[in-house]
Amino acid sequence: MDEIFPLVDEQGNVTGKATRSQCHGGTFWLHPVVHLHIFNSSGELFLQKRSMTKDTQPGKWDTAVGGHVDYGETVETALKREAFEELGVTEFVPTPVARYVWQSAVEKELVNAYRTIYDGEFVLDYNELDEGRFWSISEIRNSLGKGIFTPNFEHDFQLVTESLPQ
Repeated sequence: MDEIFPLVDEQGNVTGKATRSQCHGGTFWLHPVVHLHIFNSSGELFLQKRSMTKDTQPGKWDTAVGGHVDYGETVETALKREAFEELGVTEFVPTPVARYVWQSAVEKELVNAYRTIYDGEFVLDYNELDEGRFWSISEIRNSLGKGIFTPNFEHDFQLVTESLPQ
């Protein structure tokens, strides 16, 4: 069964609904997604390696948690649901980072990006991702622009690390 996503304006107000395949089929209908950047108390950033079965950016390293908001669901509920589904994380305090429009070759998303500090355990969903690990900020900076990360993560990384020392 095809998932149903809300269609939104750039402020996040729901204007309609559509299926996942419609949203990812080149219509460029704006639909909301959530990203959660998980830092540990040492300042390292957890990244997931996208499953090779994903329809976009398979096999690339990406935001710790990322997923679509379902129709009828709030951004906050989607963030908690995705964190649990992908990493088994339930106890965290999200801090908003940014809301922006991101367009790829096949879709247009309203990204709701958050960050948190978390030192607990992860339970990875290997249907969603191939692996996950913490990266140092310098390791990420040295790997930018080399095709290792999703373009969306590279954009988000600039936003979530603006206040960190170079």
